Amino acid sequence: MKKDLNEIAKYENAISKKYGKEAIQHPRAEWNDEKEKDYQAQIKDLYQKEVEQREKSEKIEVDGVLISKKLFSKDADRTCSVCNVYSFDLRDDVYMTKFSCCFRCYIQWVESREDRWISGWRPGKD
Repeated sequence: MKKDLNEIAKYENAISKKYGKEAIQHPRAEWNDEKEKDYQAQIKDLYQKEVEQREKSEKIEVDGVLISKKLFSKDADRTCSVCNVYSFDLRDDVYMTKFSCCFRCYIQWVESREDRWISGWRPGKD
């Protein structure tokens, strides 16, 4: 198919009148080294965000069950130091943070003995 240059020029003029001269100019017409560096920095940031998102959506196997990696935080241990049970219960968060044990162990071993617990006492393994 042969292009009719007059018809192309007619379309360009119509587009130019409706949307302005920027709509018909070549994309690289106003491109320079500074814009290129900015573009490369944006690409790197976008890639870094994609990598972080991919890492968050990774799954980790815990006792034969795949769990999303984003549910784990590196500084929080969700395993009770007394009964060694891994807890998903939100109620346990307070007790894990303050006493390093789950709610059940708090009720059984810590409640009304908080001073003793804080000073280092722990129940025997049996």
